[in-house]
Amino acid sequence: MGNPVSQMQSRSPAKRADAERNRGKILAVARAAFAGSEPHISMAEISRRAGVGMATFYRNFASRRALLETLWTDEINAVCEAAETASGETPGAAFTAWLRQFFAFSTSKHHIAAELLADAADAADTAGTAGTANGDRIDPVIGRNRARVRAAGQPLLAAARRTHEVRHDLTLEQILDMIVAIATINGDQPYLEPIFQTALDGLRPPAADAKPS
Repeated sequence: MGNPVSQMQSRSPAKRADAERNRGKILAVARAAFAGSEPHISMAEISRRAGVGMATFYRNFASRRALLETLWTDEINAVCEAAETASGETPGAAFTAWLRQFFAFSTSKHHIAAELLADAADAADTAGTAGTANGDRIDPVIGRNRARVRAAGQPLLAAARRTHEVRHDLTLEQILDMIVAIATINGDQPYLEPIFQTALDGLRPPAADAKPS
């Protein structure tokens, strides 16, 4: 008869791998649902589509908010990592490439942001406290990650300004807020793209401020 402790230890890596697969399936299903037209999908439906039981679901995510926070933070991690690897023929092109990634994030995650803010607003109302319009105080997850995005993108903006490719009268926060506002417009990608491109065009410095040729 084998040693039970040894058998348990030998199964542990496989169990951990299985748990990671289940977590990945849950996140993949939820990510697709919230990015599409199903922002109010239930946890039971996510569990069903992922092929896992509710017990498995709740072992990974204790609540709907826990799932939303994980989805949000994972995508913010990707946005911040993209800032480190953004490239282009010029610093301005690199900054624009990163803004496009941020725009893609914003268009696919505004349902999650809206639900997180609504949840936090309900909590604030219950506690008798107030928050700011952009959610920095009203939701700590959004506020903390907004700060991370600003910190990641600031070097790209500074480099683009040094080469006179981006105007100096807008902060990075204003630029990102503009992109988030565009992402909330009701319309598909072909509808939003020219609006976004117009915003990018507006980031160029006025002719009088551009670098002399």
